[in-house]
Amino acid sequence: MKQNKFPASKSIALLLDPDKASGNSLNNLLKIADNCRVDYIMAGGSLTFTGINELIVNVKRKTSIPVVLFPGNLLQLNINADKILLLSLISGRNPELLIGNHVTAAPFLKNVKNKVISVGYILINCGAKTSVEYISQTEAIPRDKPEIAVATAIAGEMLGLKIIYLEAGSGAPDPVPSGIIKSVKENISIPLAVGGGIRNPQQVEVAYSNGADLVILGNGCEKNSELLIQACEIRDKVNKSK
Repeated sequence: MKQNKFPASKSIALLLDPDKASGNSLNNLLKIADNCRVDYIMAGGSLTFTGINELIVNVKRKTSIPVVLFPGNLLQLNINADKILLLSLISGRNPELLIGNHVTAAPFLKNVKNKVISVGYILINCGAKTSVEYISQTEAIPRDKPEIAVATAIAGEMLGLKIIYLEAGSGAPDPVPSGIIKSVKENISIPLAVGGGIRNPQQVEVAYSNGADLVILGNGCEKNSELLIQACEIRDKVNKSK
């Protein structure tokens, strides 16, 4: 999995929170992920401080799906993942999440920089204050202000970030609006990931049809594993039509 091939095509990622992913429920979800050929397993979460290494080792033992670290804080850094997302919260103005944490992490990641993918992380307000907003002490971009999201994404690409991630936030009541996805995709040339608030296959289809290259599923699959199967079917249909 080369860095410039992430994602290689329209893809699905399953985001697992170490605080929630364990036991039989995790095993069952990984079996489903294997069967429907999920592209990536992501590990991380905004409230998680322990259990990342155990989760990564567990996932790698039970599946061959590439594991991507999605670190919510410095305590989640781990070099055992296949890829490591270096997240810059470019929608906010918290200096620690724009550069401060990255400086602290750099010596730790220096020897595995071939695994690191720089990500422009953009939070979109989708109906409620999420854990990410609270923990990061930043405000999400208003859902009715696509021009701000577009300008932010363009700036992220100009700064050399490799992928833009539009997120509604874990547990958001609504996903990222289709208009924002479409507008951002039309204005950048790097891959676009979309996640948060996706709870049904129609929302997956909307994300892809408006330009998402990678759809990230989390809470929705924990509560309804059928969503993962349906999302992969939609991914396959979209890839075949290209």
